[in-house]
Amino acid sequence: MREPSLAPPDARIMHKRPSKSSQNTNAETSEPWGKKNATAILFDLDGTLIDSAYEHVMAWKEALTEDGIHVPNARIHRCVGMSGRLMLRSIFKEMGRKISESRIDHLERLHKKRFERELPSIRLLPGARELLRYLSGVRVRWAIATSGDKETVGKMIKPLHIPSGIPVITGDHVERAKPDPDVFLEAASSLGAQLSDCIVIGDSVWDLLAARRAKALGVGLLSGGYGDAELFQAGAYRVYENPADLLERIAEIGIQSE
Repeated sequence: MREPSLAPPDARIMHKRPSKSSQNTNAETSEPWGKKNATAILFDLDGTLIDSAYEHVMAWKEALTEDGIHVPNARIHRCVGMSGRLMLRSIFKEMGRKISESRIDHLERLHKKRFERELPSIRLLPGARELLRYLSGVRVRWAIATSGDKETVGKMIKPLHIPSGIPVITGDHVERAKPDPDVFLEAASSLGAQLSDCIVIGDSVWDLLAARRAKALGVGLLSGGYGDAELFQAGAYRVYENPADLLERIAEIGIQSE
């Protein structure tokens, strides 16, 4: 666990709200928590629970290269965690070029195709399944909030063995992606919680900026490739190596067994 010398600073992003029946990628609406714990936890997915951050980098690299655009891998990695549309606009703006909506759609389709090709080789991060199981066991409400599309996310989360009734909010549920907090706001709402009463767990600066914008407590993980100094600067209260490290020190963020 890494700890800053001072408590860090503050952060906010699009809306097509799901109906109550469509809020959960995982179907049933029965509550798995029993008596609710006051705290709710919202998890990012890529680089937080699943070791997929660099597969996203390479998928974007291939998509851009195929379209005749050459961008350093490191530059793409700095954008992982925000929406693809926002990333593409940012990269093209840096190059002094404009990008049309049709070209953005084309590049997103290429990225999706390349990324899904790698899905069979993508693994869970250490302790991911155990952490989620522990939280359910101590009746802490939790949800997943990711910028990914519903179809791809549905395939990715299968190894996590997520119980029915757990909300999985995707980029399809909101208009604006991280660093705006909409996906986290939607996840908190689906749990019946205020985002200011939630803990956001993420691996990127975009997760933590979104949390700060909505006054949620942010906790960073190093498993997506960002350094601890960057995560603290973006607003992390604590930083851990991966889900297993967080589970080992879960009391540090105020989660204790009954």
